[in-house]
Amino acid sequence: MYRQKQRITLTAALALVPLAAACGSEQAGSTTADVSKPVTGVHWTVDSVTVDGTQHAAPTDAHVTIDDSGKAQGNYGCNHFSAQASFDGDRVRLGDATVTEMACEEKPMAFEENLARTLADGPLKTQVSGDRLTLTTDAGDTVRLTEEQPAPLYGTKWTVTTLGKGGPDGVAEPLPKGAEGKAHLTFDKATGTVAGRLTCNKFNAEATVRDDRITLGPASTTRMMCEASLMTAERRLLSLFDGTVSYRLEHRTLTLTSENGDTVTATAEQ
Repeated sequence: MYRQKQRITLTAALALVPLAAACGSEQAGSTTADVSKPVTGVHWTVDSVTVDGTQHAAPTDAHVTIDDSGKAQGNYGCNHFSAQASFDGDRVRLGDATVTEMACEEKPMAFEENLARTLADGPLKTQVSGDRLTLTTDAGDTVRLTEEQPAPLYGTKWTVTTLGKGGPDGVAEPLPKGAEGKAHLTFDKATGTVAGRLTCNKFNAEATVRDDRITLGPASTTRMMCEASLMTAERRLLSLFDGTVSYRLEHRTLTLTSENGDTVTATAEQ
């Protein structure tokens, strides 16, 4: 679950932060650096972490975006983070950071641990080549990232990743075991509809998009029965329909928020 953000002095995964300044004004790490491509304002998707010669593939939502001030925001694949960082030539080093504390399945949590250990290993050397970014420790461990283009609201298959409760004490939770990667929705501009799958049943509904709000009609669904945890999550998804939700599109992440503050977060399918 999400809890109140915890202040820390060093969180390894946030070493992605300082690339903005480091690469924005000079070659970053090698003669193959593409200085014409800015690192700031780019959505960098984490592809993998290699530790002691073993490569670990990143979860779908692992990414970082850095602004011109050196502030980074992103997701490890489970938890969200933000931080500031300093740089020295082609080396980057962490400052203070804030990190959420959401528990996820074993695989993404194991990846986060590898990412944290790697990026905590002293300052990182940066190398930009084309649309690829590589961070390397003095020991030779690496984090590899790729620039990724934003996804449009319409025509994208949005895979649901978390459900959030409204209110000041609200928390965001991953989908129950067995539902990961199954719930999804796609908006069709030509027909004014949204269709996809809940945690158990398929659905479709009218969807009218205006400004930053979407008016959803009642959902028509199939009538399969699944185990209790999946049906509970499905009812939470269905509560968004037959009403108006606000939406926020951040590169390849879509967040829908109901009038009572409940949220559904989804990521664009690769």
